[in-house]
Amino acid sequence: MPSWAIPAAFAILLGVYALIIFELVHRALAAAIGAVIVVITLHAIGDGPDLGTIVTWIDEETLGLLIGMMIIVDILGKTGVFEWAAVQAYAMSGGSIWRLSIILCTITAVFSAFLDNVTTILLIVPVTIQIARVLGIEPIPLIIAEVMFSNIGGAATQIGDPPNIIIGAQLSPQALSSNVMLADQGITFVDFIIHVGPAVVICMAPSFWLLKKLEMDGLSGERHRNVELLKIRYGIKDKDLLKKSGAILALVIFAFFAHSSFHHPIFTVATIALGGAVLMLLVTSPHHVEEQFDAVEWTTIIFFAGLFIMIHGLEFMGLIDAIADGISDTIKQADESNRLMVAVLLLLWVSAIASAFIDNIPYTATMVPVVIELASNPELGLALGPLAWALALGACLGGNGTIIGASANVVAAGLAEEAGYDISFNRFFKTGFPIMILTVTLATAYCVVRYAIEWSNDVIPVAIIAGMMVVSVSLTPMIYGPAPSSPPDFELE
Repeated sequence: MPSWAIPAAFAILLGVYALIIFELVHRALAAAIGAVIVVITLHAIGDGPDLGTIVTWIDEETLGLLIGMMIIVDILGKTGVFEWAAVQAYAMSGGSIWRLSIILCTITAVFSAFLDNVTTILLIVPVTIQIARVLGIEPIPLIIAEVMFSNIGGAATQIGDPPNIIIGAQLSPQALSSNVMLADQGITFVDFIIHVGPAVVICMAPSFWLLKKLEMDGLSGERHRNVELLKIRYGIKDKDLLKKSGAILALVIFAFFAHSSFHHPIFTVATIALGGAVLMLLVTSPHHVEEQFDAVEWTTIIFFAGLFIMIHGLEFMGLIDAIADGISDTIKQADESNRLMVAVLLLLWVSAIASAFIDNIPYTATMVPVVIELASNPELGLALGPLAWALALGACLGGNGTIIGASANVVAAGLAEEAGYDISFNRFFKTGFPIMILTVTLATAYCVVRYAIEWSNDVIPVAIIAGMMVVSVSLTPMIYGPAPSSPPDFELE
């Protein structure tokens, strides 16, 4: 490989990031441009891939999971279940805007954990805007809050946030089966919940506390409306479809949990999602599938495909090895007993800051090969798991830092703009960046306790983490606040 290959690779990466950050072209086109330039450059070097090789660079596991879940959620959305949930949230709030925001954010976080947070935002934000208009309040604080918790909640599972989808697919037992060093360290769907889930629980209540401080003007006060009228207007549209699609979704989620117990190469999260989508289409609309296929965000699929081609090409140009060597050199400077702590903290905070200012999808796709290189280096002696969890937490929580930090942020801003509400970079930054710093700090404490310190007794870190989770959960009633004191003044809309 010529000496100019690595600088050229770095320039290509920066160029594509610039196109995405400054929105000079659509990000799907930016990724496609990067992929084409990388392939042309490899041919100029004399090591160009053929079409068959390029196709193998595309991670079919990630794309299959996305396509399957997009179809499933689109069909589920037609039942009106998300609108119904929003109205129930208002009824539970008793007219308190702050209580409503907590309930909506909790719903968003839970849905984002078990669905895709981008799809959850696509479904929940329009409903939020409608309810805000009915209540006569500004929807922007609610939308920003929902985005925050879609990224926090989405971090808890492999399918909740695009960075986790990438990490889970490329670090799965199947993907690492040919890696002698890491073949027995692959991570599964259940591993994400066990290792990242507690950190998410720890972050929830403190994030609500800070959100209330930052958005006090927009999320305070009370509004009372006729709940029965809202239930009629935003109720379940198709109960029969809900029963069918809900049962299949429950089956898919159960399969996500169970698949790690099976080691057959065909039984993956992608095949589960695609199988669930096919079953749902067969049960709900066997003769009319065009609308469901149109619901797939094909620009997102193309973006991922172009991104994977570009990143694999940059890897062949030596960029990934260069980044891994730089991080490895930093880690090697630490004492052997502290190397894991240094590696975890470095990955967590670099990922958080980088993901705040660069969409966390291309960043994660760039860093997963680096994590593999670090864990494969026998001189460092680092386990794959802690590095993967640090990357996942940093990328997902860091996405809250700015409006361009995560796909869910951009989607929410676009939906708000279509409805006539502008969420500026600075407006989002004022709330998002402090919450990012708080959650990453809490994630740091979690990672240090669980992975970086060698305890004399394994019960100690478990007890500390359990205590942190209990404290966070116990703070929730206090943050939720007292019931609204003013009597309801129902108004027909």
